Amino acid sequence: METGILVVEKVRGKSTVTRCFSKYPLKFIVPSKGDSISCTLTIGDGCTAALTTQASTKVYKSVGSKCCEQFLEVRIGSDALLAVIPDPVTCFSTARYSQKQVFRVASDSSLVIVDWITSGRHERGEKWDFGLYKSTNQIFLEKDEPLFLDSVLLEAGSITSIAERMQDYQVVAMIIFLGPKVKPIQNEIQDDVKRMMSESFTVPSSTSRHYMKVNSDMAPSKPAFIASCSTFGPKGIGFVVRIAAVTTESVYKFLKHHLASMEPLLGAAPYR
Repeated sequence: METGILVVEKVRGKSTVTRCFSKYPLKFIVPSKGDSISCTLTIGDGCTAALTTQASTKVYKSVGSKCCEQFLEVRIGSDALLAVIPDPVTCFSTARYSQKQVFRVASDSSLVIVDWITSGRHERGEKWDFGLYKSTNQIFLEKDEPLFLDSVLLEAGSITSIAERMQDYQVVAMIIFLGPKVKPIQNEIQDDVKRMMSESFTVPSSTSRHYMKVNSDMAPSKPAFIASCSTFGPKGIGFVVRIAAVTTESVYKFLKHHLASMEPLLGAAPYR
């Protein structure tokens, strides 16, 4: 028996998929305008789960004002761990994309979220050429008490383009850590980010302890990788890292290095 059947025929003068069948492990994807995806996950008490992707999430060109949407709602039980560790979102030229992720956690739940986007298809000359990208992440404690509320919006404007605002940076990423099982990773990343940024922005001087790095024209040089970190929630129970980078590879390298210690928890190292 075939594992896939695809038929394309003329319908009202346009090439149209009139039959589409696929069986695991094969899957045909016939994108429509303004796709909408909604998922609900429940991680039981004491359980561990990882949610990932096979490759980058590709958002195809938009027609008119139609927007692709993705909604994820997750409930994480007591002493449970969830790692949301996808590859980045890549928006094609003129694409419009909005995603929202809502996490409901117990006081001792553990959670890792990686949320990131690249500037587009560089080989096609597309860099920040999409129309809209919006990503919202919300974490609530029991009784719907807000713990972390964040939204990133990149939208083409009439005065300046997204590319002009982003300048040379081609990747934006956010990594969220929450809970006792990932606390050691938080401490390691915080120390490493401080060291990296200190080396990137300052150099020793005979007259002053530190100065910002400068290039040959005596203008401040922009580092290829910028990261910041901060805590959130009561007693700093959560930790967020924000990254802007010139290359996707540098972010993959950062994730591989700092999430490698999750292998004993997940059974495999992320991004390997």
